[in-house]
Amino acid sequence: MGQVVGELLPLAVGVAISPVPIIAVILMLLAPKAGGTSAGFAVGWVLGIAGATTVFLLLAGTLDQGSDAEPSTTVSWIKLVLGVLLLVLAVGQWRGRPAPGEEPAMPSWMSAIDRFTAVKALGLGILLSAVNPKNLLMCVAAGTTIGGAGLSGGQDVWSVVVFTVLAASTVAIPVVGYAVARTRMAGPLEHLRGWLTTHSAAVMATLLLVIGVLLLGKGLGGLL
Repeated sequence: MGQVVGELLPLAVGVAISPVPIIAVILMLLAPKAGGTSAGFAVGWVLGIAGATTVFLLLAGTLDQGSDAEPSTTVSWIKLVLGVLLLVLAVGQWRGRPAPGEEPAMPSWMSAIDRFTAVKALGLGILLSAVNPKNLLMCVAAGTTIGGAGLSGGQDVWSVVVFTVLAASTVAIPVVGYAVARTRMAGPLEHLRGWLTTHSAAVMATLLLVIGVLLLGKGLGGLL
């Protein structure tokens, strides 16, 4: 199981450092209904990550598992394809980054976040974690990695829990921190939001590139 957790770490980091959901939860924490909307978003974020990872874990469990010495050919091909897709997304993110001094373009729905209810925020959390292509690819890779490792049922559950906790931490921690120290968190959150807004494309391009190369290496290693 330790080897599987090691393979899950970069994937979890890839989800955790996704700028858009972090910016979204910060905007919610700075809005009038901070408590309800941010908590709803965090719950949706966790449910989306855990649900998507579990679905692909179950699908991967139906594939040929290979042997202890040699991983499944099917799982290796899946990792290879996911690696290529992440590299394509990395190129798109890098090419779409704003020019120096240019105001970054953010999703139009962010302007309406201060009017969100807890239910809408929960739905947004699920949407961004389980439907957003970049995060979905990470969850596919995580589920495939766990399902293709031939672990016991209990180890599968713990692997999903570990991945979900790490992947959701950057959304969950600001929500908990704001609830504990609301007045102290406002300034740092606003500063972080500004930094992420400016550098989000470069951050995601770098992450996608690194994780894409790792998956390519794992896929090629299992095929050669």
